[in-house]
Amino acid sequence: MKTDQILDAFAALGIHLSKQDEQLNQLIESAHIYNGWFTSENIHYAIAELSRTLRKENLVKWQQTWSKNKPIKTSKNVGIIMAGNIPLVGFHDLLCVLCSGNKCSIKLSSKDDKLIPYLVDILVQYEPQLKEQVEFIDKLENIQAVIATGSNNSARYFEYYFGKYPNIIRKNRTSIAVLTGNESQEELEKFCDDIFLYFGLGCRNISKLFVPENYDFTKLLDVISETYQHINSHNKYMNNYDYNRAILLMNLTPHLDTGFLLVKEDVSLFAPTAIVHYEYYNSVKEIEQTLTEQSENIQCVITKTGILNTKTVEFGNSQKPELWDYADNVNTMEFLLDL
Repeated sequence: MKTDQILDAFAALGIHLSKQDEQLNQLIESAHIYNGWFTSENIHYAIAELSRTLRKENLVKWQQTWSKNKPIKTSKNVGIIMAGNIPLVGFHDLLCVLCSGNKCSIKLSSKDDKLIPYLVDILVQYEPQLKEQVEFIDKLENIQAVIATGSNNSARYFEYYFGKYPNIIRKNRTSIAVLTGNESQEELEKFCDDIFLYFGLGCRNISKLFVPENYDFTKLLDVISETYQHINSHNKYMNNYDYNRAILLMNLTPHLDTGFLLVKEDVSLFAPTAIVHYEYYNSVKEIEQTLTEQSENIQCVITKTGILNTKTVEFGNSQKPELWDYADNVNTMEFLLDL
């Protein structure tokens, strides 16, 4: 099958997702029964973003980054172990494997095991030949390569079982933001999405803030309170908030509290659900040194353009990655085309 045929099928899927689909809507509305974190609002957002990235012009732009340099070789069977922390998080790996001319054996997460199979069914309607290129399995067998996404703990098992194959094994990562204190109301409102979309469970969600000495949190916390007050109606999220708030109070740990988000000073990049850490900085050089030292733990950096001499993401765009924004900065297409 030619690459253009595969790309056309994904473009058709993108158009399909921009329209009403009653069966898909039923899946979305029932998803919270199987995974309490998968609200209909978050799934609709994920699907809308997927539809946007699958526009033909985006697929063509992405294709130009790899098709001229890497001719497709003999098809391999690539095992994909998908995560389930946020909706459709494993879809990009599926896209890459198929567009690289390979087959995929997918081990779905039990937390997200209905949406992707349905999208594959739609994809096959537009290009029936793809039916033979995708299978959903319970155990990876007869594979020639592996792409596995999980935690630091699961990564040890992945490396043990699949280390003999060419592989991409992804561990825990998180994202940070650098604030200057000069952010506008609009920028802070957009920034709230970087913290709260998917309840902060994605590796592209912000869990750590770098703020200048004597930073006044008042404006930021006021915007957060106004923009995401509705999150306090979600039981699973608020259970995490209540638990973590109790721990901070028992330990007499100084912190700020919006009533649904806890903000505390901490050097750790990783924070529990409903908590965001912060750390003061004196110079941009300090932050850039931290970025270098912690590069294997950071997925993306949110700040104003021009603040840092490194790749950054604008406020509100952390959960809007493009096709060429590869997880962990590992070029998945390059890996697949080199098999």
